[in-house]
Amino acid sequence: MTSFIKTFAFLTSSSLRRVAQPRHFSTSTGVPQFETLAITVPKKHVFHVELNRPKKLNTFNKAMWRELNECFSSLSNNSECRVVVLSGQGKHFTGGIEINSLVEMAAEAEDLPDVARKARYHYNFIKYAQDGITALEDCVKPVLTVVHNACIGAGVDLVTACDIRYCSQDAWFQVKEVDVGLAADVGTLQRLPKIIGNTSIARELCYTGRKFDAREASEIGFVSKVFPDKDTALSHALQVAEDVASKSPVAVQTTKQSLVYSQSRPNSDGLEHIRLLNSVMNQGEDLPKAAVAQATKSPPPDYENL
Repeated sequence: MTSFIKTFAFLTSSSLRRVAQPRHFSTSTGVPQFETLAITVPKKHVFHVELNRPKKLNTFNKAMWRELNECFSSLSNNSECRVVVLSGQGKHFTGGIEINSLVEMAAEAEDLPDVARKARYHYNFIKYAQDGITALEDCVKPVLTVVHNACIGAGVDLVTACDIRYCSQDAWFQVKEVDVGLAADVGTLQRLPKIIGNTSIARELCYTGRKFDAREASEIGFVSKVFPDKDTALSHALQVAEDVASKSPVAVQTTKQSLVYSQSRPNSDGLEHIRLLNSVMNQGEDLPKAAVAQATKSPPPDYENL
């Protein structure tokens, strides 16, 4: 019973967090509009989010941290959106955190009167950045990412929060934080070891800050596939996204919720969680629709938005 209550509390709090986030929808298209992100709908139910600071190498500033949170919280609640593809405009996927942001943070903290207040300032800033990345993981819609050229520091944090990762041949990655005198604190240390399943390699990459290229990223299981160039990788990601978007949104979103919930919990908790989810979600029309289509070898049915 205790485990059931914890599971119910988790589901309830997650839903409340998503509903509480501000939305930035344009009145004409229903597509969120942001300063640091560009969003289009290239295929039915597939939203394409691009990091949109190409002149700044798509580096992260305060606005981007905030808008990532707002964007993916909005898409999580947008019933027209079933899958998200994430990429970067310009020469690089992202150059990581904008150095000016770090300098600004240090200067603002320095003006505070004592260690306690400086610590609270740093804590809140880190939480602010973490929330921007975790929004991708909390989004109930699968997020596929396409990396090209540089993916540094905060960029690695970002892609570790995605469901599926693809990259072009020229892509390279770097957990850069140790080179600027800090430990990665926005998600890489928590997610990277689980993704690649090898703590030795994960620790080597995080301790040394060395670059690893597309070939190595594929070999260690960090990316699913490597493509000759960004356009080819993006085309493939959109095809996969279109396929996923054609499935039952109940099935896909429940699958993601279960995978995310279970990745840091014992199997018994994950099994109870999916029992609870499916005992509710299987009462809808998607299951019988899909079952009939499979049994009669009919084309995939059209599903209502969720």
